Amino acid sequence: MRSSDYIKLLFLAAIWGASFLFMRIAVPEFGAINTAFLRVVFGFSGLAIILFMFKSSFQFEGKFKSTLILGMINSGLPFLMYCLAAKWLPAGYSAILNATTPLMGAIFGFNFFGEHLSLKKWIGVFLGLFGIIAITTVGKADTSQGTTAGITACLIATSCYAIAGFLTRRWISNRGGLDPKIVAFGSQLGAVLFLFPFFIWSMATGPSIHWLQGNVWSSVMAVGLVCTAFAYILYFKLIADIGPLRSLTVTFMIPPFGVLWGYLILGETMTKGFIFGAVIVCIAVWMVVSPDKVALNHQKQT
Repeated sequence: MRSSDYIKLLFLAAIWGASFLFMRIAVPEFGAINTAFLRVVFGFSGLAIILFMFKSSFQFEGKFKSTLILGMINSGLPFLMYCLAAKWLPAGYSAILNATTPLMGAIFGFNFFGEHLSLKKWIGVFLGLFGIIAITTVGKADTSQGTTAGITACLIATSCYAIAGFLTRRWISNRGGLDPKIVAFGSQLGAVLFLFPFFIWSMATGPSIHWLQGNVWSSVMAVGLVCTAFAYILYFKLIADIGPLRSLTVTFMIPPFGVLWGYLILGETMTKGFIFGAVIVCIAVWMVVSPDKVALNHQKQT
């Protein structure tokens, strides 16, 4: 990887780390479904503006349907899951659980996408699962019974991210590629179409909402325009440049930023039990994403 790729990963991690903060602010006021839908609407709108500014041709080269499906898997469902998790979990907790994406990538990659896992990576996978169990059972994020539900929602989201990374390579990169801005635009359109029925149902059956809250709208716009529109262009560019598994390593760098933003803005803290499980997960992720010695020796020889 080039130094510019590492810089992009770090920048993307800082942006996505902030997304958990913004969702934590917006969800209690607007609701999980509404926040998720507004996020993708602003993301889609921001990407449309960017494409017009760059005078991009809206040519999907036969991959329009694929980008829509990717949007449902990589944006629509995960955003909804994280917004649901924000009802129960602090921003830093969701950010740390987001780091399980490479673990899910290893599991789904091995079972469905022909990825090879060394013994070290297998140990990392099982260690990561142990860390998740520790997070779930040792200590609690709060006194409600929603902690387990929030953690489950986060794990569903990371599974979606993992699957979408491999599908992007199969449907987009391996078929001649596509402008990352177009991929991001199509995926957000797919997410909007996926979440729209849920939004209509929420508006029709949910409680009344006080919409005139400037700070909440600021959070929704930030998570849509910055953490979605801009960030997804950068993410799909990284997938095209360094591959899906390496791109997923951005989740390893998100937790420090998620915890930092939650601490600075919301005054969140971590329980000792959760820190114990989080450290295990971080070690496991490192074992999964770090190069094997055999691969390093092969690179040196070539």
